[in-house]
Amino acid sequence: MTKNIVKNMKNVKNKKPFMKRTLPEVIGVLLVVLGMVGFIASSDIAIEKFALMQDSNYKLSCDLSPLLSCGSVMITPQASAFGFPNPFIGIAGFAIVVTVGMALLAGAQFKRWFWLGLQAGTIFGVCFVTWLQYQSIFNIGALCPWCMVVWSVTIPIFLYTTLYNVRAKNIETSGGWSSVATFAQKNHANVLVFWYLAIFLTILIKFWYYWSTLI
Repeated sequence: MTKNIVKNMKNVKNKKPFMKRTLPEVIGVLLVVLGMVGFIASSDIAIEKFALMQDSNYKLSCDLSPLLSCGSVMITPQASAFGFPNPFIGIAGFAIVVTVGMALLAGAQFKRWFWLGLQAGTIFGVCFVTWLQYQSIFNIGALCPWCMVVWSVTIPIFLYTTLYNVRAKNIETSGGWSSVATFAQKNHANVLVFWYLAIFLTILIKFWYYWSTLI
């Protein structure tokens, strides 16, 4: 029994702390965690969408108020930007993100073209959610809670995939872009917070007429 205890203590000691993990392992953890959150949120939106299509009187679980309402967003053309429900894009995209993250944690190594392909996907994702944010805030006038979860995880997936690709030399930077890349590498947390804060303040100001009634 004593030998087993000593053996277990050695195993625990040999485990690497998160902060000492390699860069691929760190990005792997981020992709798995954020990808799973996005996958769950996208799946719930899709389930609710199908339920609403079958029964127009169906009460959506994410209809919290006149402003925070998935239903108000789901019935708009923007909710099917490419001719089919947007959540399908999220389900497929986040499934890929989780798979890549798991592969990295398992020790997989990918070619530069693979990382550039993932980069292109994250660029599409962040541009698409930015467009959806604009549509929700300024045109639709309603916010889908689950959609906002998708927004929240897509942004860091894009940011940290980009930073990884720059550091791994998958993306070459020169001139002014080198300064931008260096700044982003050193201040990535501040960049992320500022990004979230800009969205939060836009929502706060745009819908202040509603928030003020809750005070």
